[in-house]
Amino acid sequence: MHIFYTPDITQGTYTLSEEESKHCVRVLRLGVGAVVNLVDGKGGFYTAEITSDNPKKVGLLITDVKLEFHKRNHHLHIAVAPTKNIDRIEWFLEKATELGIDEITPIITDRSERKVVKDDRLNKVITSAVKQSIKAYHPKLNEAISYHAFMNLAFEGDKLIAHCIDGDEKSYITDLVQPQQKYLILIGPEGDFTPDEVNLALNKGFKPLTLGDNRLRTETAALAVCFEINYLNR
Repeated sequence: MHIFYTPDITQGTYTLSEEESKHCVRVLRLGVGAVVNLVDGKGGFYTAEITSDNPKKVGLLITDVKLEFHKRNHHLHIAVAPTKNIDRIEWFLEKATELGIDEITPIITDRSERKVVKDDRLNKVITSAVKQSIKAYHPKLNEAISYHAFMNLAFEGDKLIAHCIDGDEKSYITDLVQPQQKYLILIGPEGDFTPDEVNLALNKGFKPLTLGDNRLRTETAALAVCFEINYLNR
């Protein structure tokens, strides 16, 4: 199955971008009459036939449309401190997209080792994972924001913060939330959230979360949360 990400698609006919056209003709060696699939990132899954195999502008005829393709029964938003090694956060984005995630926000905390995040690069990782895992919904990657600014935003649904500070009584995800809801979960940097950051979250209505006795890396913790929420909503 050959899948292309086409966020601006409309029903009827469509022309692939020059980059996607080159990949279609030069790499995949597809020609007129070949059948491909398209996803718009908003739940649309399209079947199309190639009508023109110009390597700069492949023409397509849409033959079938499925809306809300594999629509999820919940909404998962993970706000995570970007790792110093950008490859680690890219790995998380790829795997979280494959498992199922709706929204990601990089948060810059007091102990964050990385303060700058390049959205274009990370969005390409997400898009590639969308196509690879046959997803019709493209997770939303928000711009990086400071932790304190993020905490001033309004959110609906269950709000959790995972941290390792001793003293607070923490619970597991299954004890804190119910299926088919909206979830916002905070994951801190390698050095964890500061006590002041944790207290701010608790005062904002976040519930303290434990992921077990093992100390996890940032990207591992974020992916563990993604897995548990999806398992809860299976």
